Formats: sequence, structure tokens, C-alpha cells
Amino acid sequence: MKILFMGTPEFSVPTLQCLYDAGHEIVGVVTQPDKPKGRGKEMAFPPVKEKALALSLPVYQPKRVREEAFLEIVRELSPDVAVVVAFGQILPQAFLDIPRYGCINVHASLLPRYRGAAPIQRVVIDGEKETGVTIMQMDAGLDTGDMLARQVVPIAPDETGGSLHDKLMTIGGPLLLAVLRQIEEGSAVRTPQTGETCYASMLDKAMGNVDWNSSADYIERLIRGLNPWPSAYTHWKGKTIKLWKASVRAAGEAEAAAGPGTVVQLGETVDVRTGDGVLQIAELQLAGKKRMDAAAFLRGAHMEIGDRLTGE
Repeated sequence: MKILFMGTPEFSVPTLQCLYDAGHEIVGVVTQPDKPKGRGKEMAFPPVKEKALALSLPVYQPKRVREEAFLEIVRELSPDVAVVVAFGQILPQAFLDIPRYGCINVHASLLPRYRGAAPIQRVVIDGEKETGVTIMQMDAGLDTGDMLARQVVPIAPDETGGSLHDKLMTIGGPLLLAVLRQIEEGSAVRTPQTGETCYASMLDKAMGNVDWNSSADYIERLIRGLNPWPSAYTHWKGKTIKLWKASVRAAGEAEAAAGPGTVVQLGETVDVRTGDGVLQIAELQLAGKKRMDAAAFLRGAHMEIGDRLTGE
């Protein structure tokens, strides 16, 4: 099959490699423009561009895929199908109509639940028990097209956004290859999306600012879901502290009267009263310092019982 591949982040790379290894003719790789990165703000290639160049595949980086000049390039490439994996732009109908078999999307959730840009982190934050990958025939809507295949993945009790990302990114490629065979054979079955849906909007750093009025259960899931990026964080005496690992316990009788955000116990963990229960912080990171366990943090910090952690 002649395939036009479209993707940008690390999540997309294993699927591109899978298509290449399977012997498909990849007529082009479309990815987002290079962006400045790091303290030096040097221009950096997207991970998909790095992989494409390593495989000697032609790379296209349009600012907007809806521009006629780029659409004409795609028409000249004449792909049988476009495969889209976390590309980062919405495709117009004029683009969707070009490939012979349309555009196929590899999406990191069990559609119709968790449409949108950040389904991996959201399922952890929301406390879902399972997620997965859905292969979908794209239409002009946002992740609304007919489903062609899906694979369920259980979410571990200690799952982080990072660990779930790494599990899911290896699943899409093999599942996609099976769907492409079915499309070529004419045996692919399209299943319309029905039932309850929700939207997983793009992540931003402000999401990680812990509201201590929330429950300890929710904050613990937020910490896992936003690990490694953008990370959950709080403030103590004007300093920012990133939170990396925590557990939950019920509040004792004396602790129940403490306000949300109050440090109620110190030792192997930093225990903080929340709107419901106590969050036991096991790993944290003071701004400008290394990530460390709570005991090591307390040896260098002058935190005391009764101190308050705040949203600013």
C-alpha cells in the first residue's frame, strides 16, 4: 500500500517503524514544523522527523495542511491511505477526500470515550480501570469517525501518564497492520461510535497546580496522570514543589480539623490534609533541586507540622 504517514511526537514513532518494517511504500511523512527547545531555544526536529530521516523517507512540514499548495503535493503523491497518529492539526474534508481509502487514525483511547488531544493522561486522572487503542476511519469531526478495530489495555493501580503512554504506543502499529490488510481485502468492518463520550483537552502546566480542597484520591491520581509532564505541583513558603509520588490514607481524629493544605505529619512521607483524607507525599522536588524521597527532602528543608501548602 502507498501510505502517507502523519504524526509528530514520540508516540507516533513505533507505528511509523512498524509500517516501514512491514514493507509498505511510505510516499511521505508529514509532521509539524521544527520548534525551539531547551534553555538555548535551539530548533529541534519532532521525533517523527528524526525517525523519517533515519529511514531515508521524504519529510513535509506544512504550517497548515489546509493550504492549497500542500493539498496539491498530497494529490501528486497519490497515497492509497493516509495514516494519522497524534499529528496535531485538524484535517479538512479536502484532505480527507484525497487518499483512495481515506484517512485512518490511531487514537490512544477506547472511543467514543476520551476524544481529543490528551486521552492517556486523562484516563489516569479520572481513575478509569481500562483504556486502549482505537483504529478509526477519519471524518471531518474530532475523533468521531467509524471504528475499525480496538484493543483494550488495563490500567495498573500505580500507572502514570508516562508508563501508560509507553504501553499504548507499541500497540497501535500491529493493530493498524491488521486493519490495512482488511481494507485491501475489502473485509474491514466499520462500526459507528455510539454511547457516552467525553473530551480530553490538551494538557497545560496550570493543570498541575494542586487544589488542596480536592480529595486525596483525586490529587494522587493527578500526580500520576501528569507524570512526567507537565507534573503536579504546589507552593510552600514561596517555593514551587513538584509532586511525583504519593499515597492516600484517612485523616485521624486530630487531623480532621486541619484545613486543606496543612502539613499534619512528617517522617517517611509528607502528610497533607486535603478536602477529603490525607495525601502522603513520598517523592517530591523543590525548584532547582533533584527529585528525592520525602525523608531526604526533610533532611534539607525546614518544613514543620502546621505549615501550609498552597496553590500559589
